Amino acid sequence: MDALRLATCTYQEFTPDMGTPVRTTAGYPRFPLPYKVAAHAKVITPAWALVQQAKKGLAEDAYEFQYRRQLNDAGLDRIRETLTAIAGSYDLDSPVVLLCFDKLAVPGTWCHRTHFGRWYCEQTGEEVPELGAKPKGTPPTLF
Repeated sequence: MDALRLATCTYQEFTPDMGTPVRTTAGYPRFPLPYKVAAHAKVITPAWALVQQAKKGLAEDAYEFQYRRQLNDAGLDRIRETLTAIAGSYDLDSPVVLLCFDKLAVPGTWCHRTHFGRWYCEQTGEEVPELGAKPKGTPPTLF
């Protein structure tokens, strides 16, 4: 089997030609989507308590530390199995695109999908490109 292909994007910037859209947020989008979300990757969705702490101003480094602990507790094998099952249920040839709300082109914005991408790359050596708009000066990422 080919390597699992992952990417990230916002709900708002995602288009179906990017891959299989997968929810990674604790909450549902509160706006209509022009596409159907294929699945919810609960194993990498931040815990609701962590989301609430972030809303109250938890610093990014503290958030990332706690989120990485959640990912480590779930374990790489379980995360890969879950995402591979999602890919296999939809389209093995297209990337699984992990979606959330935060637009990274907005200065100072960060989100769990970026933290997940870094963690996953450290664990596997496999890059997780961002498909949405990025801050100015960020080089494009291609598969």
